Amino acid sequence: MIQKSNQNNPLISIVIINYNAGDLLINCVNSILKTDYSNYEILIVDNNSTDQSHLKCKKMSDSIKLIENKKNLGFCEGNNVGINQAKGEYIVILNPDTAVESDWLNELLKTYKECGDGLYQPKILAFEDDLFESAGNMLQLFGFGFSKGRGIKDTGQYNETKEIGFASGACLFTKTEIIKKIGMFDPFIFLYLDDLDLGWRAQQLGIKSYYVPNITIFHAGSYNYKWSAMKFFWLERNRHYCILTHVSKSTLIKMIPALMLVEIMMIIFYSIKGYGKMKIKAYFQILKNIKQIKRKHNELNKRRVVNDKEIMKKFSDEVFIPNQVSNDISIKIFNKILSILSKYTKKII
Repeated sequence: MIQKSNQNNPLISIVIINYNAGDLLINCVNSILKTDYSNYEILIVDNNSTDQSHLKCKKMSDSIKLIENKKNLGFCEGNNVGINQAKGEYIVILNPDTAVESDWLNELLKTYKECGDGLYQPKILAFEDDLFESAGNMLQLFGFGFSKGRGIKDTGQYNETKEIGFASGACLFTKTEIIKKIGMFDPFIFLYLDDLDLGWRAQQLGIKSYYVPNITIFHAGSYNYKWSAMKFFWLERNRHYCILTHVSKSTLIKMIPALMLVEIMMIIFYSIKGYGKMKIKAYFQILKNIKQIKRKHNELNKRRVVNDKEIMKKFSDEVFIPNQVSNDISIKIFNKILSILSKYTKKII
């Protein structure tokens, strides 16, 4: 494989996980090839696609390495395969449904050197309409993750580099040694909240996440799973998994009363949406894998250097839900109750 090289710039590995992304992947790679940074490699990790998009991309440049998995390993393990074969000092995890600007790698590297070791994400806008996909991803106390500003017009209101809850997996930049120190992506999660999990584990090790607004990438959104029963299942299963593996036993005991009320609200919400079976399925998946969850919990809590109280004081009390998803009164009520429960729980932790 021939890399675009320059001895003065560190090698940056760009890992793209692909599963039948079609023209989105081709457009993404085309945008990368216009990058003005002079030392990078592209690793396309294909999860057994049938649309030939990965084969078409391989022909586009000698800077592309194609890794073909024999089955769909999901977002997490698929990216881990790419990370393990990456040669760069720095690494980018990039979704195939994105497009980048020519100066993106220069600016990400510059900010990294200014702010230090951490996980970084750029400003992420939707294609064509300049609406935010993410102005930084945030973590709520009860395991909910959300994108700050999503669905809002970009008018320069989020143009300050800031620490955030976790960096978006749509475009995540860091040193390769840092992501390996954190432990890479958790294969159990498979997809959805994978970046939340990574950012939460990073916080336990004292590694921060940052939003970098002077770089913009464009994102088409979830091309495989839009709002659907299966997406709700993955989100709820993985939310519970993150709580049970990341929170210490003493903290979890204190959280139980509030968590029970949150669960009642979520059951009602899922039932109204017609996804009640998915909520039950998520519970069964957690119970089925409880031994694995306990092992992961013990592993993480042995490694951590920052306690729950220090981490959770930075967590949001409410969640931001775009109008495109729901703007009815029930969401305002849900957020009000969530905020009360969160503030109360933080006081007793």
